[in-house]
Amino acid sequence: MRDLVEQRCAPIARDAPPLDESSINELLPQVDGWEKRDDHTIQRTFKFKDYYQTISFVNAVAWIVLHEDHHPDMLVSYNKCDISFSTHSVGGLSINDFICAAKINALPYES
Repeated sequence: MRDLVEQRCAPIARDAPPLDESSINELLPQVDGWEKRDDHTIQRTFKFKDYYQTISFVNAVAWIVLHEDHHPDMLVSYNKCDISFSTHSVGGLSINDFICAAKINALPYES
């Protein structure tokens, strides 16, 4: 399998099933720091020293997800950003969630 960070998100049909538990368990170790929150979401919290670093990171994430056309929920505060991915069209997780998580993990990050 190609490295997740090298893959591109692709449109997923609305009637496509979400990833099964076995697939999720195979993909999750490939995105360090991300946790499965429920059957529908993976989440990670990124911490920073100040607001400027937080917003710089948020802008970099925005650029990535815009180009992948797969958008997360983000909660931004002074020195942290919580990011959650889910593929709403399938009602759960898809490969696109893990591709974007891997690309975000590839950003320069220092907590």
